[in-house]
Amino acid sequence: MIDEHPPTVVRSRPARRRSRSDALLGVWGVLVLAFLFLPIAVIVVYSFNSGRLLTSWGGAGFEAYSAGLSRPVIRAAVATSLQSAAGAALLSAVIGSLAGLALARVRGRWAGALTLLLGLTLVTPEIVDAISLLGWFVSLDTEAGLPLFGNGIARLVIAHSVLSTAVVTFIVRARVAGLDSRLEEAAADLYATPWRRFRDITLPLAAPGVLAGGLMAFTLSLDNTIVASFVSLPGASPWPVYVFSALRAGLRPEIAAVSTLMLLLTLVALGVVALVLRRSGDSASDIARTMAGG
Repeated sequence: MIDEHPPTVVRSRPARRRSRSDALLGVWGVLVLAFLFLPIAVIVVYSFNSGRLLTSWGGAGFEAYSAGLSRPVIRAAVATSLQSAAGAALLSAVIGSLAGLALARVRGRWAGALTLLLGLTLVTPEIVDAISLLGWFVSLDTEAGLPLFGNGIARLVIAHSVLSTAVVTFIVRARVAGLDSRLEEAAADLYATPWRRFRDITLPLAAPGVLAGGLMAFTLSLDNTIVASFVSLPGASPWPVYVFSALRAGLRPEIAAVSTLMLLLTLVALGVVALVLRRSGDSASDIARTMAGG
């Protein structure tokens, strides 16, 4: 006779422990994500607050967006942030890309010294960078007679580039280090000049890393408050400095509205970079490694 009842599968004790630990890790991951993103969600929700103060809910509406976009001082602060961020991204992408290519392709004692110097730039407290940059800018403007360092936008671009060039360098170096150097060697065997090899082979292959590094420099410049508060000049105050000064009078809903718009701008820029990386043939894991500099 054939037993019509299939045998009962008894799960082992290690399997039950594994499933329980996986569930606990999943709950812990949800809690961590909520801890990280809940403040951002609160700001986005309160950007639709129609009350006078940010913390006092007065009903839902778009009054904060219209008020924020209609105030000249807010528009000037946002424009200063965008201009300085774009300039810092461009300058950091150029200098950091060249440094990253050099570290990935050339070996020597100076490469280790440069890597150590860039690492020190990343770990140096921002208050130390801000004080040193302020003294440097004042000396170059007043004593050396260089009017460039008396311009507010130029100061922000240079200061933010000093901090973000190291990030771009490490991202580009990680991108180029994983590429096949035999392509460049084959181009050299075909009598291609160094500039031709760089333009037709190296730069297109490193472009995703350059783009990701430029985006990182752009976002780092947008939210830099400490350095910007030291080096900025009257009439060229970026958005973080304006928000920091507005704390004394109380935050208004238009600050949350404009901050939400800048968050959307950052997300759009991130989406564009991900799209470019995907079209270049990178997988999702490659995109994550490129953005993380690994």
